[in-house]
Amino acid sequence: MKERIKKRFAELLLTMPAMMWLVIFFVIPTIVIFIIAFKEGDSFGGIGREWTIRNFSELANPSYPVIMWRTIWLSVLTTVICLVLSVPSAYYLARAEKKWRDILLLLIIVPFWSNFLIRIFAWKVVLHPEGLLKQVLVFFHLASENTFLLYRSEAVLLVLVYTYLPFALLPIYAAAEKFNFSLMEAAYDLGAGRIQAFTRVYLPGIKQGLITAIMVVLIPALGSYVIPDIVGGPGGEMIGNKIAQRTFVDRNLPQASVISTLLILIVMVPLMIRLAARGRKNGDADTRGGFM
Repeated sequence: MKERIKKRFAELLLTMPAMMWLVIFFVIPTIVIFIIAFKEGDSFGGIGREWTIRNFSELANPSYPVIMWRTIWLSVLTTVICLVLSVPSAYYLARAEKKWRDILLLLIIVPFWSNFLIRIFAWKVVLHPEGLLKQVLVFFHLASENTFLLYRSEAVLLVLVYTYLPFALLPIYAAAEKFNFSLMEAAYDLGAGRIQAFTRVYLPGIKQGLITAIMVVLIPALGSYVIPDIVGGPGGEMIGNKIAQRTFVDRNLPQASVISTLLILIVMVPLMIRLAARGRKNGDADTRGGFM
């Protein structure tokens, strides 16, 4: 009994710094956002003392369903494209020789050495109506002179994929590097084709990397506002732009908190459903194990 208590206490000490970090910088700010959503705003851009639910009438704005739908499909499509590009890339990266692997990893990390805004503005230059990309597309008759590459949802999607692709690739590569590739050879010996072995052996083997990649791409993409603000324009506006507008332009923190609360719920509800389902599954497994 004492050994068990000591073990639990040691685990608590090890996890305490991370838990405190999460509580201070994630849990408490989230609770504050929920509280501000029920407060009145004042004329100076601050938070009033009175409690109200009138701020939630902001969600009745007819433009919000369109913006919310655009935010969801752009974020989901960005996540899917990043996964489709990252899974085979991580596979070949994990199988590459060490010297080539180090070079490729360096090339993946190099963009992080430059400022995020500079990279986004670079894309604005690339997508400019008189930019090189537009001229190349017109030369090969893939676009007309009237085609506009900037300030549209497709431009936002392109830059979102460019921005978050390394965040998807690195966790998938970390999982692929630990994968036992002899299992693939065993699948081939048992008659499985390449695609069958890839989907039934390799993908389940890197499941944790895939889940991490989905999380680190989908959640930041849902809250993105710098990218749609620079390359999206009115036609590529996302919900993060509305939050920024209510905060910095309208100086109405309660309404910004209402929209943020909606975004938090969109992210949290699927996560809670998944955690509940996994907990129920583990509980059923433990029950069956107990009967066994």
